[in-house]
Amino acid sequence: MHLLIPAAGSGRRMGSDRNKLLLPLLGKPLIAWTLLAAKHSRHIEWIGIIGQPQDWQDFKAVAADLEVTVHFIQGGSTRQESVYCGLKGLPAEADRVLIHDGARCLATPELFDRCAEALLETPGLIAAVPVKDTIKVVDAEGRIKSTPDRSQLWAAQTPQGFDVTQLLTCHETGIRQGWAVTDDAALFEQCHLPVKIVLGEETNLKVTTPVDLAIAEFILRQRLA
Repeated sequence: MHLLIPAAGSGRRMGSDRNKLLLPLLGKPLIAWTLLAAKHSRHIEWIGIIGQPQDWQDFKAVAADLEVTVHFIQGGSTRQESVYCGLKGLPAEADRVLIHDGARCLATPELFDRCAEALLETPGLIAAVPVKDTIKVVDAEGRIKSTPDRSQLWAAQTPQGFDVTQLLTCHETGIRQGWAVTDDAALFEQCHLPVKIVLGEETNLKVTTPVDLAIAEFILRQRLA
């Protein structure tokens, strides 16, 4: 199975001027924990990091320290553009791909394996967990418009997995139509292709703020203990 890791990782909301994936978490950069999970997956055989050249030297040092072979692909100015670049940078034999945000550094090898196995039976999937909170739809003035049925709501995570040819076609359609989406599943949906839910992990949070980093540290300490 092939894995692409979008790793642009602006540190702005972390109060940092460097890629947030290089910030330390229990003595290792964030990206190291993502790579370790991929390394210990039974199914992942090829890893590509999509990012910008100014970070590659640091990422290469992390990969070398972990003894993980990583291929580097230059991304675009948005996540959507970067994933498209990543898809075009896959080896010719790649027919299925998992896409996982580098900032979700607490994903486990078991989650990667669960998604990889499910991807053999479906052209599109995402890891997700049921929503626990009551969700409100709000208008521009801050007034509640509706309350969706929570039983039908899931919080999307990554990995997300797809048939490579179909996802490339969806990206190219999105470019022609001017679609702007926040994940690849949305492109599949726009093209009326099925996307299956695979149960994610409650601990698979996206590290975006200093609070997220503190929570991630707590979870990792508990896990490693």
